[in-house]
Amino acid sequence: GWVRQVTKAIQPARTLFLLASKSGGTIEVMSLFAHFWELVRRTKGNRGGAQFVAITDPGTGLEELARERGFWRTFTNQPDIGGRYSVLSYFGLVPAALLGLDVSKLLSRALAMREACRHTTHPKDNPGAALGGMMAAMAMAGRDKVTLLTSPALNSFGLWVEQLLAESTGKEGTGIVPVAGEPLASPTAYGADRLFVTLRLKGDRNAALDRSIITLQRAGHPVFRLNLADRYDLGGEFFRWEFATAVAGHALGIHPFDQPNVQESKDNTGRVLKEVETQGRFPSLPMLTPRQALTQLLEQATPNRYLAILAYTTPSPQLDASIRALRKAVMLRHHIATTAGYGPRYLHSTGQLHKGGPNSGLFLELVDSMKPDLPVPGKFYSFGTLAQAQAVGDLQSLQTHQRPAVRIALGPNPVRTIRSLIAMLIPARAGRRKPAAKKRPLPKRRTHR
Repeated sequence: GWVRQVTKAIQPARTLFLLASKSGGTIEVMSLFAHFWELVRRTKGNRGGAQFVAITDPGTGLEELARERGFWRTFTNQPDIGGRYSVLSYFGLVPAALLGLDVSKLLSRALAMREACRHTTHPKDNPGAALGGMMAAMAMAGRDKVTLLTSPALNSFGLWVEQLLAESTGKEGTGIVPVAGEPLASPTAYGADRLFVTLRLKGDRNAALDRSIITLQRAGHPVFRLNLADRYDLGGEFFRWEFATAVAGHALGIHPFDQPNVQESKDNTGRVLKEVETQGRFPSLPMLTPRQALTQLLEQATPNRYLAILAYTTPSPQLDASIRALRKAVMLRHHIATTAGYGPRYLHSTGQLHKGGPNSGLFLELVDSMKPDLPVPGKFYSFGTLAQAQAVGDLQSLQTHQRPAVRIALGPNPVRTIRSLIAMLIPARAGRRKPAAKKRPLPKRRTHR
């Protein structure tokens, strides 16, 4: 699995390990710490703490652990900053500094955006209010799939926006669905539930992005354009999107700073692990072939739905490419939005939206064998067992909320299994196409810096 790959790729005695957990007890963080602590201790003994840094809130178990083990440094964050709003605090700035970024320059862009978003600024001139107001207005008009199109260098920015929007707005049966990393397609592949937001970095390889913007606008899709002069403008974008998310949440009547459904999957994981410990097995689940499972799920692919691919697998370039190809095949066949996330990361990102947001998701859980595996030191379970328990626990939570969800065992060759799913969908591309949905009236487009 992934942990084994990372372990083989590094020299533990020459590696700095950064533990970041607001609660100080995140199960993935603490399991990984236990593993790498043992590796470092073999060569450094009690001096191993000098290779560890912690970022956490005051008074957490992680802060105490860092003190006991002699961590090189502990950064205690301001506790009233929510996790998804913490990118401009120690949680985002310490990693940025370690990467060699000019943190002062990054923060200066954030401060400039904060000044532009002051309450004294008229909403039409307020960059955060403009974006937030557009997202809320479009969501209320049925365009609740905020689809991010970015310059290549900014692709990973979408992963951050995913958590911000999904956890902040996905509750009480409503919310905004962030769509990041989706393959580009012709305008006819998109339904009438989309709002496109583009982030264009000056000087990047923007030819494909620019063509997409033009074709989408000509087809009548709403496009909200953001332009970045350089990468440090991301500091301003972090603030703009946080402000915009709060504005959108307020406009939709949603509390943007809580996450009432996040704990459910964690509790289910604990129950599954307890069953494994006491009975030596996982709970029984419906057994469908990959073809049966995908067919059953996509029979419900009506307009305004979206497919969420939840992959409990070891990431690789080949797997990434196959998942992207599956997303595009679904778009072309069914004209619905697609999202994808690796488990268990997505549980801390879009999981709140999946359970608490609108009941428009179709959930495809892809699970591999988790082999080869490694034990979690001090626990009865391995990393693979933990991931399997998280997958089962989240599936149970989705089913409790009556979300359409299926599970596919990928077998020994995950890429080949996913390609077989794609083959089910491709023939329809040569057949009759669905007519493009009628576009809703759009507000005047604006370009923002």
